[in-house]
Order: sequence, then C-alpha cells, then structure tokens
Amino acid sequence: MFDAGGVLTRPIGGRWNPRYDFEGIVVTHHPHVPQDLFPEAIEAGQRFLDASTVTANRTEYHRTMLRVLGIDHPSQRLLRQLEAPAAEPVIEPYPDVRRVLDRLQQWGVRMSVVSDNWAGLEATFAGLDIRHYFRGFAISEILGCRKPDPRMYAEGSRPLGLEPRECLFIDDDPQLVAAAKDLGYQGVTLDRDAQRSPASDVITSLDDLLPVIEARRRHSPS
Repeated sequence: MFDAGGVLTRPIGGRWNPRYDFEGIVVTHHPHVPQDLFPEAIEAGQRFLDASTVTANRTEYHRTMLRVLGIDHPSQRLLRQLEAPAAEPVIEPYPDVRRVLDRLQQWGVRMSVVSDNWAGLEATFAGLDIRHYFRGFAISEILGCRKPDPRMYAEGSRPLGLEPRECLFIDDDPQLVAAAKDLGYQGVTLDRDAQRSPASDVITSLDDLLPVIEARRRHSPS
C-alpha cells in the first residue's frame, strides 16, 4: 500500500499546490494582478488546505487564493480553467518507481495506492503509465476522509484481499505510518531526503524496499 506524493510521484516545477501553471492562468484572465501578491496568495491557500480535516474543496481553495490577489468575484471560466487538467503533466514518477514496481509485480505482490488527494489521481496515474500496477485506489476526496482515518487504510487493503497484518504501508510521513501500525498494518517510512537511516523501518529510496519485501516473502508461509 503506497502513498502517492513524495513516495511514487513528485511535482513538476517543485510545488504541489497550486500546480505550476496557476500564476499563468490567473494573469491571462487578470493581466494587471499584482505579481508580488502571489506568494501571499499561495500561503493563504496552503493554510486553507491545512485547516481542512477532509480533502478541501478545490473551488474554495482557488477562491481563497484569488481573494488575496484582489479577485473577489472570479469568472466561472477562470475557475474551470484552474480545475481543468493541465496542458502538460503536473507530476512525474520518481526515477526508481517503475523498476521497483516492475519487480514487485514480477514477484506477484498485490499493490494499491492510499492518498490524500483529489479525485482524478487514478486517471493521472493512467496518463503516467503506472496505473496498471495497482489493484485499487483509496482517495481521500472520494472517501470523505483523510489519513490517519482508519477508513483510508481499510480501503487500501480491501482490493488486495489481505488482512492488515499481511499488508505493508509505505508513506513519507512517519506519523501516518505509525497510525497504520496502530491498526495492525506493517509500515515503512520513506525519507527521500535522508542520506542513510539507522532505523530499520525507514528507507531512503524505493530500491531499499525490495530487500524488505524479499525478507517478508522468505519468512511468510507458502
């Protein structure tokens, strides 16, 4: 069971929210918007996201930022364009993703995605040609809850047909991994920024996951 952002994918342009073309779209509709207000608007948008206990409404998220920019009554055309699929991909898989998922698939490992994300992630993964690796997706906007809500983990393991103790959850947030363990799942934290980790339950790349999985395969009953 994989988290998505920070584990499988990274944002193109280095920013998760808003996506890389936010400023360009806004300026197209409002050419005279003060450019120096964009950082403040983005910060306000992040506070809006952080304050929500469920996946935030995307339209209200954009309205929050637009108000800081002095756009109190955005047109529906602007809002639709901000929510429409981008002309170019907004995320990309990390370099280690396909080779690791290929190996896990060859081993017959069942995989799913458990992500605090807006609906549409499954289609995005299809566009990145990595959808086929996963038996199911637990998406917070669809379920109406976010990790560490137990329903997220349960929905992640459901399509695998496995008990929690038989599942391994991988996330870049150690608190969410700890929550999974409290529910009976196995868990590993992926810290891509670390050079090395002394902890046995922390890995620094997906490549490090392979020996972890292989060890569990050797010790599991046939």
